[in-house]
Amino acid sequence: MVATSCFAARLAKQVPLSDAEKTALARLEENPRKVKRGAMVQRVNDTVTELFVLREGRMMSFVIMPDGSRQILRVYFPGDFIGSASTIYSRAPESLIALTDAIICPFDKHALRRLLDESPRVAALLFLLSNAERVAMTDRLASLGRTSAKARVASFLLDMFDRIRVTDDAITDSFDLRLTQEEIGDSIGLTSVHVNRMIRQMEEEGLISRSNGRITLRDIARLEEIGHYTNRLKDMDLDWLPVG
Repeated sequence: MVATSCFAARLAKQVPLSDAEKTALARLEENPRKVKRGAMVQRVNDTVTELFVLREGRMMSFVIMPDGSRQILRVYFPGDFIGSASTIYSRAPESLIALTDAIICPFDKHALRRLLDESPRVAALLFLLSNAERVAMTDRLASLGRTSAKARVASFLLDMFDRIRVTDDAITDSFDLRLTQEEIGDSIGLTSVHVNRMIRQMEEEGLISRSNGRITLRDIARLEEIGHYTNRLKDMDLDWLPVG
């Protein structure tokens, strides 16, 4: 069994976990697997037998549209549970690919049953985070049709920033995005050229700066205003959770 659970560390940011809960979560990470950048971990319509916890690196889920374009659905960071959409289907509704060299921890889909039986509070947390993810995706869906290109880029950068720093206390105002402009564009419905133009504009306005692959958010309040952004990981109502 792994000494520590990346997934437990992620959930513990929301509520303190008991030793039993940490042990139950650690069981999901007993068989880490290294994957190379660009490796396809799951293809859409594959039979779903495994779900995943991401321990290191970055991954993304996506679908290919009828015109051949790619729509990136979600970028995953260490501590994220990957495959919540696959828990209710026998075939994968999305593809999964490694954005960087990564370590994933696959576990049998049916292992969730034991986790839910033994740790109802963890089950409630998974429900909560899944719904927070759904609301964040709803925000992005609304922005695709109703906001400017600049607003989409600003909101996307803020979302990545807030999600990365959940498990990295060292992050204050800068972070390593590790996404190409094409990948950003495929997430928010813009071309890479348009993404580049918006990022350069935000740099010129003093909203962000870039250095050696890192992005620094110079005026977070203004970016939130431009992007009509709400951090869906803040101000969660946890009072209804079962007692640990």
